[in-house]
Amino acid sequence: MAKRDYYDVLGVAKGATEKELKKAYRKLAIQFHPDKNPDNKQAEAKFKEAAEAYEVLNNPDKRARYDQYGHAGLEGGGFGGGGFGGGGMNMDDIFSQFGDIFGSAFGGGGFRSSRGGRRRSRGSNLRVRVKLTLEEIANGVEKKIKIKKDVGCDDCNATGAENGNLSTCRQCNGSGQMVQVVNTPLGRMQTSTTCNACNGQGETATSACGTCSGQGVVKKADEVSIKIPAGVEDGMQLSVSGKGNVAPRGGIAGDLIVLIEEIPHEFLKRDGKNLHYDLYISYSDAVLGANPEIQTISSKVKIKLDAGIQSGKILRLRGKGLPSVESYGTGDLLIHVNVWTPQELDKEQRKFFEDSKDKDNFQPDPDKNNKSFFDKVKEMFQ
Repeated sequence: MAKRDYYDVLGVAKGATEKELKKAYRKLAIQFHPDKNPDNKQAEAKFKEAAEAYEVLNNPDKRARYDQYGHAGLEGGGFGGGGFGGGGMNMDDIFSQFGDIFGSAFGGGGFRSSRGGRRRSRGSNLRVRVKLTLEEIANGVEKKIKIKKDVGCDDCNATGAENGNLSTCRQCNGSGQMVQVVNTPLGRMQTSTTCNACNGQGETATSACGTCSGQGVVKKADEVSIKIPAGVEDGMQLSVSGKGNVAPRGGIAGDLIVLIEEIPHEFLKRDGKNLHYDLYISYSDAVLGANPEIQTISSKVKIKLDAGIQSGKILRLRGKGLPSVESYGTGDLLIHVNVWTPQELDKEQRKFFEDSKDKDNFQPDPDKNNKSFFDKVKEMFQ
């Protein structure tokens, strides 16, 4: 089943502000929250759908990618846009990431996770730059890169406590939340805040782990395999869910943001899906015709140049360009013919041209053999 447009899911306009997005998401998530719709699979699906839409549109990088390329730009080649489904974020992840939006909508605890309302922190994102050749862009590629990131401390099982021993927080009694009831002119109001003693974890360490100094994470080199879809462009950003820094005490890992950098090709120049090749031929080849060899992305091919070809002629090799990242076909290779005028002549050559310059067939006749610039542009798109 095709995914719905994220703006339609939240019921907002494409230019919606951050405040409008948050308000729309909060309304939907309260409506379809599991606590209000127990054992309702349809409500759960809508709950997840709204969270996915908000996660993308509330992220400037992902929103820009989505606005330009739609779902394909976020999900192509294994890059999950919202990170939900397909092994991405589950209900517990949603509760943890967006719980602060709800405040006391559900008994003062906001989003409650499967861990009894305790807050799970989220690790920070990492950014890497990946350089790709045109050949790699044409076919798609899997890159293995080494990064240094926060990973869970093995000595304390990522708890930050010596030997992994944690005790229930005395201040919040393990709930991770501090509930306060205030008398107001409108009646008794209940508010909920994150426990500052345990930072919402519900547990505290009796003594800190010596390896990670109580942080629960340590820096470690890691090798990550990244599948990059065919057709990506220079400056494009892709997001790999859950491959960023790990948060302590079983928190959610951040994302790995991959910035694409295109390595210039020796002969080919890119323009979207199309490629351009400057072909320089001799005056003799232009007069007599020739069969030069052209470099394409995958191989070399021979093309036919008719006798009398003019400088500025554009030849098209259909399907020899780059694929679209949205799978909308493949571009073409456009060959720009440039006739090289000799700059030094011997006496015999000079005499030949002097004798020929006034002959009729040496006189320019653009109406017969040449096309205007606008005709050439029109021909390119036929």
